[in-house]
Amino acid sequence: MIELSRETRETQISVKLELYGSGKSKIDTGVGFLDHMLEALSKHSHMDLEVTCKGDTHIDDHHSVEDVAIVLGQALNKALYPIKNIERYGNATVVMDEAAVTCDLDISNRPFLVFEMPMDGKVGSFDVELVEEFFRAFTFNASMTVHLICNRGTNKHHRIEAAFKALAVALRRGVSINDNAGIPSTKGVL
Repeated sequence: MIELSRETRETQISVKLELYGSGKSKIDTGVGFLDHMLEALSKHSHMDLEVTCKGDTHIDDHHSVEDVAIVLGQALNKALYPIKNIERYGNATVVMDEAAVTCDLDISNRPFLVFEMPMDGKVGSFDVELVEEFFRAFTFNASMTVHLICNRGTNKHHRIEAAFKALAVALRRGVSINDNAGIPSTKGVL
């Protein structure tokens, strides 16, 4: 179990992460839509997650969303590296009604995000521009390469939730144990 916390003048965050769990979660970020997405991430990745955040949501949700992603990414980084005996690569396409989103990832220790999910507006009171902020902060702090591509869809909730679930399934596949993999790189190190 990895436990991390972070405190700034804008947020106070605590994360507990069990990489090879059963998908149990206890999430309270103060941002309802983010809670829902993190529950989906936990469930479909099979990671056990506990996340709490006290943030300055009276201003808006930006600091809470980005800072939760930073700490969650750091916890995942701590659980992953140094890499040994995992598949390393993962991909998944998740459909939710009319929406389909693909995630391809490389647990590479080289952070990069390709995010092709143009959208604007809100889902409830949640600013959808924060979705890209979340994935960027998470990806860079986890030190992975992640490509998230929206193949189709019109409903913003469906598209965003499919993205979180696609990341979860791709991550679950990428961290699958492979005792023959050793360090899964021709360089001998990641």
